[in-house]
Amino acid sequence: MDENLIITYSPKYKAYQRKIRSRQIERAKKIIETPGRKHKGKNQNDPMRFVKKTSVTPDGEIAEKKVYDIDLEQIKKEEMYDGFYAVITNLEGDIREIININKQRWEIEENFRIMKTDFEAHPVYVRREDRIKAHFMTCYISLLLYRLLEKKLGNTYTSNQIIETLHSMNMTLLNTASGYIPSYTRTELTDDLHKTFGFRTDYEFITKASMRNIIKQTKAIKKENK
Repeated sequence: MDENLIITYSPKYKAYQRKIRSRQIERAKKIIETPGRKHKGKNQNDPMRFVKKTSVTPDGEIAEKKVYDIDLEQIKKEEMYDGFYAVITNLEGDIREIININKQRWEIEENFRIMKTDFEAHPVYVRREDRIKAHFMTCYISLLLYRLLEKKLGNTYTSNQIIETLHSMNMTLLNTASGYIPSYTRTELTDDLHKTFGFRTDYEFITKASMRNIIKQTKAIKKENK
């Protein structure tokens, strides 16, 4: 069978891989600090792959105890391929069309990850059927909104970056007579969010009247889009 090898590179995918790996490295550090036997699993994403075991001395003698540490060489080896994605296919036609078909599959896999990690869809802490359905419906609607927002921002940022930024965009009420001040750090992403939706919350001081006007504008936009 004739097959084609397609290799692509994406800065977005690179950021995603490094985000996942950093979490796995943190898990590996906790494993090292935890007493007891340490086993490597068969899963290729097992955090134990970043744990290095030393059981001999520099002179080649058998050590009295095993020493565990983070394997920096293994991390460096994996980082070499961050952002690269290889596809072997027997499909014929335009390369970009084939890449788009494969990209859709990758987005489906990412959707499951977002649901599980960012939206904490699992485990479910409710038992009644109607509440379970309501829980997953809320998660699916949230996922849809974040995906639409991701595309509205030109696919420049990952869903994870958008979620973390929105979570951090808090406002502090000085007092009931005064108004609000932003208690978050301004970034390129916050600037793009403000530009996309036509209002700003990163001024040094926002009166209560201005905040009510911002909320009124968002409700008006919502009605227009229905």
